[in-house]
Amino acid sequence: MRSPGLTDLQVNGYAGVDFNDAALTAPALDHALEAMRRANVTICLPTLITADEADLAARLAALDSAVANSRLGPLMVPGFHLEGPFLNPAPGYAGCHPPAAMIAPNPAVLDRLGKPLRRPILLLTLAPERLGALPLIGWARSRGMVAAMGHTAADHAITARAAEAGVTLSTHLGNALPQPQPKFLNPMMAQLAQDRLSASFIADGIHIPPEALRVLIRAKGVQRSILVTDATAAAAAPFGRYRFAGMTIEHMPDGGVRVPGSTNLAGSALCLDQAVRDIVAWKLTDAATALAMASIHPNALLAPALAHHGIELAETEVAWTEDLRPAGTPRVSTS
Repeated sequence: MRSPGLTDLQVNGYAGVDFNDAALTAPALDHALEAMRRANVTICLPTLITADEADLAARLAALDSAVANSRLGPLMVPGFHLEGPFLNPAPGYAGCHPPAAMIAPNPAVLDRLGKPLRRPILLLTLAPERLGALPLIGWARSRGMVAAMGHTAADHAITARAAEAGVTLSTHLGNALPQPQPKFLNPMMAQLAQDRLSASFIADGIHIPPEALRVLIRAKGVQRSILVTDATAAAAAPFGRYRFAGMTIEHMPDGGVRVPGSTNLAGSALCLDQAVRDIVAWKLTDAATALAMASIHPNALLAPALAHHGIELAETEVAWTEDLRPAGTPRVSTS
């Protein structure tokens, strides 16, 4: 079986490498991207999480330099995903992001962060209930960013206004929600009900139980469903402790990645090819649909932003065994 190469819209690190490290180097990035290629991933958006503006600027500068000076970065990394700092800092919604570094949406901050970069910020995740978020959504879209909502307490009305303003994605829907929530009037239901939003899902069986993921995909619709990993340095790496955006995380024997000594998830150790195998094994979709959710669907979501920046993704083709294991080296055509 063949398919387009996989695209991961949310990957914080991989194979022992933290993309949120201000000391990131081109060789380290190549090491991580080569490991991603072994999972048949050919396009990714390295993702930076919430931090103070100075830290974000340093981390973006290091990442941008690593991409420009690496062997695989120019082929695999069209741009970046900025997840924060315009998120909801309330307990539960913040997840593992540092609440103290979360600020009100501000186009000047985003402009300062993005202007020096050789690769653009292509995807921005924010909480649309924050003061100033709705104008920022339009500002970001006009500058070639896909706007997403996540780490949010937005109700049905705010979610509808966010979609009208231009939000097109729910980031890792089903996660970053405090417990308990009202049965019907909650941010997850609001986003599921909004047909203008696609949704990304972390299909590792830890972030969302398979039975719940079945319901979420049915409600959102397969065409609007996207697989992501939210991977950290723990992905494609042994159990143990790793660094992630200045904090220590632990890859646990159950496969989860948590802040040591707590039950709080901190990204994942998921590889995107495993996410494809998971949803097929759980009988949520067939193989062709699962592969589309990790390639065609994310590429379609990015298409307006890529067109704005004049970026054309290389044509890629990858091979799979009958049990959906990567087979051979991804083929990339830059013609």
